[in-house]
Amino acid sequence: MDSESLVVVTGGAQGIGRAITEEFLSDGRLVVVVDCDADALAEMHHPNAICRVLDVGEPDQIAGFRDWLESGGRKVDLLVNNAGIGFQHPIATAPVELWDRVLAVNLRGPYLMVQACLGAMTRAAGASVVNIASTRALMSQPHTEAYSASKGGVLALTHALAISLAAQRIRVNVVVPGWIVVDAWQKAARRTVPRLTEADHSQHPSGRVGEPEDVARAVRFLSDPANTFINGAHLVLDGGMTVKMIYAE
Repeated sequence: MDSESLVVVTGGAQGIGRAITEEFLSDGRLVVVVDCDADALAEMHHPNAICRVLDVGEPDQIAGFRDWLESGGRKVDLLVNNAGIGFQHPIATAPVELWDRVLAVNLRGPYLMVQACLGAMTRAAGASVVNIASTRALMSQPHTEAYSASKGGVLALTHALAISLAAQRIRVNVVVPGWIVVDAWQKAARRTVPRLTEADHSQHPSGRVGEPEDVARAVRFLSDPANTFINGAHLVLDGGMTVKMIYAE
């Protein structure tokens, strides 16, 4: 990757996004940390972290980010669309505003971020996009319609973008995480020690619950320029849970 190019991580100041940010900062990369939480961004103290307060559910804010990239002729060789929100609410009483907000952040946001970064990615050599979906795109708990639909949309958006951006040699892939424990990766006011039981770990064929670092390593793998033949792919990262057959005892 071009050392002068930027890595952009949305939702990059907490949780999975923070681990992804740290993964690339550890390489000495310049990382644009995009997050709507100014307090979380204020806790980013790395000299290579460029912090931008931005709500990806707001198109005008994304347009401002595009203008910032274009005004400096900046290059982006990796965009990680990680920002996401989710609620559990019975469909009988779920307000339409809830649906609209989840879809705006989780699905429209990645689409508009690709659009905003396209010029900057075209200026970089071998750029790629890694979206972050969820196994809720493949299986569900009750009352997760908006979140599940948005993450299913991210899978479809990924393969559509992979084809649309092929001419620019921009690859697009998606990580599909399962249960990832993010308690220790939150901002200071929300940070807690994870409380996990042996049953939590043992239900996973891999023998443990996932960690944000697992997702960060997957993003690194998919974005590695040595892996240019991986395109339009989804990498399920769930310790084997979605392939485990479960019967009542």
